[in-house]
Amino acid sequence: WLEDDVRLTPAVADWVKAQIMVTDASLDTLPGKDVLAARMKKLFDYERFGLPEKAGGHYFFTKNDGLQNQSVLYVRKGLTGKDRILIDPNTWAKDGATALDSWVPSKNGKLLAYSIQDGGSDWRTIKVLDTATGTILTDEIKWAKFTNISWVGNDGFLYSRFAEPKEGAAFQQLNYNQTIYYHKIGTPQSQDKAIYATPDKPEYGHSAQVTHDGKWALITTSQGTDEKYELHIMPLGKKPTWKPVPLVNGLEHEWQLVDGMGNKLWFVTNKDAARLKVVSVDVGGKAPAFTDIVPERAETLTRAQIVGERLILSYIKDAKSMAMMTNLAGGPATEISLNAIGTASGFSGTPGDPETFYGFSSFNQPGAVYRFDSRTGQSTAFAEPKLSFNPADYEIEQVFYPSKDGTKIPMFIVHKKGLDLSKGAPTLLYGYGGFNISQTPTYSATRMAWLQSGGIFALANLRGGGEYGKPWHDAGRLMNKQNVFDDFAAAGEYLIAKGISAKGKLAIEG
Repeated sequence: WLEDDVRLTPAVADWVKAQIMVTDASLDTLPGKDVLAARMKKLFDYERFGLPEKAGGHYFFTKNDGLQNQSVLYVRKGLTGKDRILIDPNTWAKDGATALDSWVPSKNGKLLAYSIQDGGSDWRTIKVLDTATGTILTDEIKWAKFTNISWVGNDGFLYSRFAEPKEGAAFQQLNYNQTIYYHKIGTPQSQDKAIYATPDKPEYGHSAQVTHDGKWALITTSQGTDEKYELHIMPLGKKPTWKPVPLVNGLEHEWQLVDGMGNKLWFVTNKDAARLKVVSVDVGGKAPAFTDIVPERAETLTRAQIVGERLILSYIKDAKSMAMMTNLAGGPATEISLNAIGTASGFSGTPGDPETFYGFSSFNQPGAVYRFDSRTGQSTAFAEPKLSFNPADYEIEQVFYPSKDGTKIPMFIVHKKGLDLSKGAPTLLYGYGGFNISQTPTYSATRMAWLQSGGIFALANLRGGGEYGKPWHDAGRLMNKQNVFDDFAAAGEYLIAKGISAKGKLAIEG
């Protein structure tokens, strides 16, 4: 009965309230709680920036002044223009439970489609605004879920939705028969055109992407959470026929669209490459064949983007970020300097435009945003937060410890420089190990409060994640799931055996 929706079942709401009362009554007795709370509040109070999206000479990005419940969407004309607020979701609801989910400007930057999430639900409502005036148009899309928003020119966009649920069943309805629709700006949702569905396989999910040059729409089909996809393409033009053409049949491998130029498409795939590679395909012929562009490396490839005349490749090397750059044919690879152990994200771009942006963060460094020129290979700061502490005061070490079966598992250990470890220090050990998700160095204000208090933070990169590609993921799932818990237990044993922590001083989280 606890699986019933808390908003619809009073017994569930009462149970939750009772647990909160029990928990708070215990936590309120802890010494130092008020000191930690004040420390956390101060550490949360720093500017946070999202990665800019460029369209029509304008830059769209989110910014949080520090203690805002939600980040605000801004637009700036040119790199040096004045920032202007487009959407402030903090004004939407008194309880703060209505959120700005995603947003995508049209190709010319004149319109912006955005999705709204309410009360933590997976359902989304999509709306459109005029970026010059901030005026919200009459367009409104209901019952979208697990969806991209992908513009077709400047007149409409593709999105994914389910059928409207029956009265009172919005949070119980199964995710069957997801359909991709085309919405034309200025028309009601009732006139949206269904362009792709698989009624014979109702459990399949579908998403759509449009190449930057607007020539092709890619339909990606999946089932469940496995990263195994089927691909169809649709040629676009002034009057699309919306006829899907199979490109990859069967849910067997991972495929990520990089981008397209003319009839050539680039993908990241794990087909015949456990740690992934970049391939291309010419879809202009009758029998498209994939060609290797950037072969598999020892590091795990997570993403590739075309920026100007270059491919920018994001890798994970022993659970930390590494970035490379090649020409569009996969030619000589050069490493992009990131200067520290951490996590880099972004590098989104457009063929023909050398400008891109990336974010960088680490355990001791909140996210900063950098502008990168793919012609020169130079990075410059776009937005860096002002901090109440010095990142150089904290030490980040990476170790490799043996699990129960002898497998070497990477683990990050973070603490104040000069911390007394003679008797072992209080240590918070975190692990996840699932769904091909890589745990990389990122900043957390609550963890920094722990570090400032003299604690140690350790992050173990358990099997089941994506740190070393598909083999690492498979080694921690299904019949191999026990490896995840063995890896986690071994991390704690290592911390105690090495005197980093001690019995009675180790807490776990995951």
